[in-house]
This record gives sequence, structure tokens and C-alpha cells, in this order.
Amino acid sequence: MSSYESFASVYDLLMDNVPYDEWFSYLRSLLEKDGIRDGLVLELGCGTGQMTERLAAAGYDMIGVDSSSDMLDAAQEKKAASGLDILYLLQDMREFELYGTVRAVVSICDSMNYITSEEDLLKVFRLVNNYLDPGGLFIFDMNTAHTYRDVEGSNVFAENREECSFIWENTWYEEEKINEFDLTLFLKTEDGLYKKYCESHFQKAYEIPRVRELLREAGLIPVAVYEACTEKEPDEQSERVYFIARESGK
Repeated sequence: MSSYESFASVYDLLMDNVPYDEWFSYLRSLLEKDGIRDGLVLELGCGTGQMTERLAAAGYDMIGVDSSSDMLDAAQEKKAASGLDILYLLQDMREFELYGTVRAVVSICDSMNYITSEEDLLKVFRLVNNYLDPGGLFIFDMNTAHTYRDVEGSNVFAENREECSFIWENTWYEEEKINEFDLTLFLKTEDGLYKKYCESHFQKAYEIPRVRELLREAGLIPVAVYEACTEKEPDEQSERVYFIARESGK
């Protein structure tokens, strides 16, 4: 799991091309389709709170869980500015704890890909099942192997901005289905100089049938798998997929 230490301070700046509004509309439509228009909702891997804030503003009672204190610091700043009532918890999603159950658990922006072993992914799924209301919904997205292998590949990406610059070196390991990206950041300091930071992140691509098996093993019922922001079945060219599962009844 990544700590996002130095990256957290400029995460929102460098991720300004992410279609959060589109993802929010899609996620909200999936929740509302199941009759979930309010109540407690947990977001796993909430990061800086981009989706948590949107869901809270839509009327959900939000809990955000993340393992990075730096990312949560940024989320708390947003919360202070918006005045929204959000509970943020500094916890690893592989061992998170809540005081009670929730109507839905969501996780977007490929947070689940950071779980790089099936054993740990099963732990997350079992905890989700434990903390869902009877019949509650679990919605999460994942990047596909096609994304890591063919779209990002073993390439280098770089961008230069006024506040910071970055070099993103991507490496795909086919046998392990692991994607490594080494991030070099140059962040501008108060005296106008730039300080260099380095971070390494790892994500794993999972086959859809295996994710379904792990959901069932955790006691969840797989409901659907969609290509991102559609209700179409994924194919070999799908870059991001959404899984929907249901608590089977306690």
C-alpha cells in the first residue's frame, strides 16, 4: 500500500484531469438505482476526499478511510472549507474497523488495485461484508491489465508546472500482473527553489472471474461488472471496470 507522503501535497493539482464529476454522477446513479439515496456510506481509499465531499454534498452521511495521514490532512482541509459533516479515519483498508454497519461501501480511483495479494484482497472483502447492512451494496472500480500493459506500459511520463514538476516511470511485470510506477517530484519551496522527492507505488491487475470468486468467498454476492461509466459488459479493451456486489444477509 502506498503512503502518498510527498505526492499528497500536490495530488489534487496533478490529478486535475481526473473526471471526478463524471465518476460521481455514475456512482450516485448506481447507488440510487438500488434505492440508496441517503444514510451511512463508507469510502475506502478516500485519499484527499474528492469523492467523499461530493457524496456528502449529495446527502450521504460519509465515512472516509485511508492509510495515508498526508492525504487525510488534505481531506480535512477540504472538510473545514466546505463545512460538510464527514468522519475521516486513518486506517488500513485491510484491517479497518467501524462502530456499526453502513448502507453501502464504495471505492474508486483504482484504490483496490493497491491491494497486491489475493489474500489481502479477500481480507478487505470480508471486512466489507461484515460492516455492510443486510443486503447492503459494495461498489468499487479497478484498472485492468490492458490499462497497465497496453495503455501505460513501460513508459515514462513527465510534466512541468509552475508549482511542481514530475517524472512518472512506469513498469509492467506481466508474470506477476504488477504495475510499478516510480514517481520523482520536484516541489517548489517558499524560497523559490525546488526540492526533489521520490516515491514508488505498486498496483496489481486482477482477472474479473477471480475477483468474483473472492467476493463469493467473502460472503458477498456479485451483482454486476460494468465498463466504467456504462452498463456494458467489459471487454479486452476496457481500461477501468466497476464491480457491484451485495451483502448476502447476516
